[in-house]
Amino acid sequence: MLQVKLIVTGDDFGYCPRRNQGIVECFLAGAVSNVSLLVNGSAAADAAKLARRHNIPIGLHANLSEGSPVCEGLKTNSSLLNQDGFFHGKMGFRKALSKGLLNTSEVKQELKAQVELFHELTGHLPTHMDGHQHVHVLPEVRHMFAEVLEEYGIKYTRVPIEPGLHNCDWIPPSLMDFYLGVEEDSFNTVDVFTRHGIRWPDIYIGLSTMGKNMSVSNIWSAIDTAMAEFMSRVPSPPDPAAQSRTVTIELMVHPGYPSVPPVGGCGEGPDDFSQSWERLHELQTLIKPELQSHYKTRNIQLCSFKDL
Repeated sequence: MLQVKLIVTGDDFGYCPRRNQGIVECFLAGAVSNVSLLVNGSAAADAAKLARRHNIPIGLHANLSEGSPVCEGLKTNSSLLNQDGFFHGKMGFRKALSKGLLNTSEVKQELKAQVELFHELTGHLPTHMDGHQHVHVLPEVRHMFAEVLEEYGIKYTRVPIEPGLHNCDWIPPSLMDFYLGVEEDSFNTVDVFTRHGIRWPDIYIGLSTMGKNMSVSNIWSAIDTAMAEFMSRVPSPPDPAAQSRTVTIELMVHPGYPSVPPVGGCGEGPDDFSQSWERLHELQTLIKPELQSHYKTRNIQLCSFKDL
């Protein structure tokens, strides 16, 4: 008997009030089962209150690339900041890292400050911790990230290796190049996280189904592809009738109502993706009844990291 547990994680909780509203609506509709909080988001305190009010399972979306640091000692004269006093950005962070311009002790300092602020906002430590724009699997950063998780006893993370990604011909070449870089960094991170006793779901999905590429059929297809690939490399039990197996999947999603400037962001206003129709498109897709009924007919149970 195969049991599938699906964690549908709403990323960027705390980014702006309209993002919070959309994610909460998805949770109440049974379409999202878990959230990741940006503690440097402009609406982080409000997000933490909403999570408490609605009993939403919540983890930390560690951010080193967008907006401002939360560590007081790093708000000026830090290698993590550009000339405008903000983080270097999604690609800028990667460029600075590859040139050896980032002080890894400052990376660890900021990650710890974000865990502490999460604790202050929510009243507990995160059950899981991942990285905004996948910074947590980057070289150097992955070691600091793993040390912080181990120090705080945070057991779960995300490793963004998506089965079937290479066959997704609808993803534009420039975006696919970024995704393949994330995949390579993730493969190189597995041993580091394993050594620190950190765990993650069996399967990750979310790159091929992001924004305008999200549809009910794309989510079904991504789950089917990932399950087939996973089952092909896991040995069958000697007596299938005597043993049930649980497979865990994380589906990364970004639902919400589009941000309206100047409200939102992590210190420097909302970015283009947060203002686009694609956020609303994800929200509307996730709450479709046919997606919910598909989970039921396939014996897929929605859960959160704290249920693992």
